Amino acid sequence: GKNRYDSISYPQSGFSIDGDKLWLSKIGDIKFKLHRPIEGFVKRLTICRSATKKWYASFLVEESIDHVIEPSDRVVGIDVGITNFAVLSNGEFIENPRFLLADEGKLKKAQSKRDKLPKGSQERKKATKSVNHLYERIANRREDFAQQLSHMLVTSYGIICFEDLNIKNMTQNHNLAKSILDASWNKLVQYTSYKAVEAGRKVVLVNPLNTSQMCSCCGQIVKKDLSVRVHSCPYCGLSMDRDLNAAKNILRLGLQSVAKA
Repeated sequence: GKNRYDSISYPQSGFSIDGDKLWLSKIGDIKFKLHRPIEGFVKRLTICRSATKKWYASFLVEESIDHVIEPSDRVVGIDVGITNFAVLSNGEFIENPRFLLADEGKLKKAQSKRDKLPKGSQERKKATKSVNHLYERIANRREDFAQQLSHMLVTSYGIICFEDLNIKNMTQNHNLAKSILDASWNKLVQYTSYKAVEAGRKVVLVNPLNTSQMCSCCGQIVKKDLSVRVHSCPYCGLSMDRDLNAAKNILRLGLQSVAKA
């Protein structure tokens, strides 16, 4: 929500790192812990405070050419979904971690406890902190999942094809809205896209029209609603998971788009 994070950015001249100490202009030395080694030239630092009053340091780095990954002629189409977070055109299924669903019971209990306490009381402030901590944990897990998966895609494939999904319009379907937002597909596409630029890869977004209905083998339209999980083509006899069929269509459309460019 609004004001959940307070942040301040420092240019190169405003900070320095010495072992486990971070020097900040006008503040001085602060002890800190690196969660991963810093590789490359640090250009900017952002310090932010979360809703649970924890402070985080985020470094913007410029990597040298030595860190550019090897070229790849491998290509992949990716269908994102709710049953599976993503299905790749090579047949790999990536399970949906459903981070919000996993903590929803704890979250509702914490919110209910908070709402029963008098406004402005110390008890309510403490309960609010517990709610914020749960939201923060969910957000951190989503972030980490998207970062890891996008890294895997960019290091493995030269061309990565997604559907160009309008997440905002899709969430107007209230039966699916919570699951769609929980899945955080937009994070995956966003992170994969910027990592692809850095690595010399290509991300292609294709029109999602009929990617689930079209047969990836013969091109005929085979109508089916969301409850039908298997694509069975009466024209050519192809039978496969509907999301895998869609991923293969996404790859074909993506490669067609690249060929035309």
